[in-house]
Order: sequence, then C-alpha cells, then structure tokens
Amino acid sequence: MMKRMLVVLLGLVAATAAWAQIKVVYHVNEGIAQAARSLPNIRNHLVADPTVKVVVVTHGPGIDFLLDAAVNPKGQPFAGDIADLVARGVEFRVCNNTLQNRNISKDKVAMEAQIVPSGVAEVARLQAKDGFVYLRP
Repeated sequence: MMKRMLVVLLGLVAATAAWAQIKVVYHVNEGIAQAARSLPNIRNHLVADPTVKVVVVTHGPGIDFLLDAAVNPKGQPFAGDIADLVARGVEFRVCNNTLQNRNISKDKVAMEAQIVPSGVAEVARLQAKDGFVYLRP
C-alpha cells in the first residue's frame, strides 16, 4: 500500500514539474543582427531557468544565421553558438517557404535546424496549441 502511494505521489510530482515548465518561442525574422542579439539572450534565459523549453523559429532574413558559413557582425561563425545551444536542448526551426522563395537549397541549412513548412504558422501553432510564450528579441 505504501509503495503504491509513493508511486502515485512521484507521478504527481513529475506531472506538476512538467506542467510548470515554461516553454518559449523566440521569433527571429530580421536577419543577422537580430540573431546576434537573440543567442546571448537565450543563453542568459537558460542560466536563469535551466528547465525552460526554448524553440527558435526563423523566417525571412531571420534564417540567415542558420545557413552554412554564417557569421555574426564581428565575423565569428554562428555554428559554435548554435551547437552549444542545441546541446542544451534548444531547437531551431527554419521556414521552408523562405527557402523556396529565396531559392536556397535545404542542404545549406545548419544540420541542427529542423525545416518547417511555414515559420509564421509554426510560431502561431506553438503559441495556440502548445502553450509557448512568445518572445521577439
């Protein structure tokens, strides 16, 4: 009986912890400068709340930092920052509409990024259906 109660209690604790997790979508659509501002914000966010679920959704010029050989305004590659954030659980999503409209091959996108049909639709879905908080750095 005690063992069963303990299992139920642990299940409730786990469910409460999962429910309490904050989920955030960072919306990047302005280009390299916005991305360069966003990545340190995301790192700081993870330091302040290591349990936060972060998804970065990009479209338009916002995808540029997730393309091969992209560099920040200081000339440093974004690749290391992206890999570090992915290792910490951050997800990056790239708009396929943007790729098609700009004639960019999918193989030019960082391998850590997931391609979604529409960046705008992805932001809306994450907010409306999955309970993500919207941030636009």
